[in-house]
Amino acid sequence: MYIIAIAWLYVVLMMAITEQTVVAAVLTVLLYGIAPLALFLWIFGTPARRRAAARRPQREDEASATGEAVDEAVDQHDAADTQRNQ
Repeated sequence: MYIIAIAWLYVVLMMAITEQTVVAAVLTVLLYGIAPLALFLWIFGTPARRRAAARRPQREDEASATGEAVDEAVDQHDAADTQRNQ
């Protein structure tokens, strides 16, 4: 999927270089490149986002069952140096 995005950006940048003005080049990059590419990546990234969202509650349930969340909170170290105050 990313190879398509990289190739499309290359094509759009080559189109922008051939524009007559800087304003036309910027609009070409925005309207032909960034906007459609963002839409493309959002649409084709939806299945991955759904899979990640489905795994997220499952991980939280496993962590609460095994007590990992409590261990992580206890293992956090305070960054303060106690020797400096004495």
